[in-house]
Amino acid sequence: MTKISLFPGQGSQQKGMGADLFDLFPEQVAAADKELGYSIKDLCLHDADDRLNATQFTQPALYVVSCLTHLKTSRETGAPQFVAGHSVGEYAALFAAGAFDFVTGLRLVKKRGDLMSKAKNGGMAAVIGMSREQIANVIRDCGHPHLYIANLNTPQQIVISGARESILAAQPAFESAGAQAYIPLKVSGAFHSPFMSQAMDVFSLFLDQFDFSELRIPTISNVTALPYENDEIRENLALQITHPVRWCDSVQWLLQQPSPEFTEVGPGNVLTGMLRKIKTAR
Repeated sequence: MTKISLFPGQGSQQKGMGADLFDLFPEQVAAADKELGYSIKDLCLHDADDRLNATQFTQPALYVVSCLTHLKTSRETGAPQFVAGHSVGEYAALFAAGAFDFVTGLRLVKKRGDLMSKAKNGGMAAVIGMSREQIANVIRDCGHPHLYIANLNTPQQIVISGARESILAAQPAFESAGAQAYIPLKVSGAFHSPFMSQAMDVFSLFLDQFDFSELRIPTISNVTALPYENDEIRENLALQITHPVRWCDSVQWLLQQPSPEFTEVGPGNVLTGMLRKIKTAR
């Protein structure tokens, strides 16, 4: 059996997440509060100011809850043999693999969330029931420029990214081409696309301030859908902002391991649902 931990990304956050974790790890919670300047426990459990779904708060909250879940799970059942994380979830995966300590990862995620929250006039939409090739053909032919494939979640669930007006205007083209559903997402930026190039450049400079440790656990990169090489961490974390999340390819690679057993480590079960669809399509 190969134990594999999957760490969820943005969209998995929910009020009340981490309720069974914060009191178990007071040292990490205190360090998070100091780094963030607010109570991470109050944000996750109560969200009195309706901030949990704002990118600059969502990403640190997911990182903290996923990391604490990993610490609890590892204490109870042992460490995983492979890890992977979807978008911001990759930071919790890298923490689990030993690339950096808890606070360093939080510092990176906080900066990433701040930069991504400033992206305006962009949008994203989930396209259900079309392959990557079919979506690429619609993008090529629909007459709405600056659309990109952003998240390859399953063979038939793919997210596109681009200018807000193009995302909205392209819906009829996708529906007429056979999409089962076309769902504009509640985001302000065109994440995982060239629209994020400025954010990537700023984040690259920020990453230069940090050193990364040798990975103790093989970690699958969103950018390559293959295990990280130790000298790729800085470059891939920057590229991840502008490049597609190759989640389907990543899971398919992990499915080739001996008797893979997957555990979603963090709030929700979004990745578990994706895993089921990827398995069914094999």
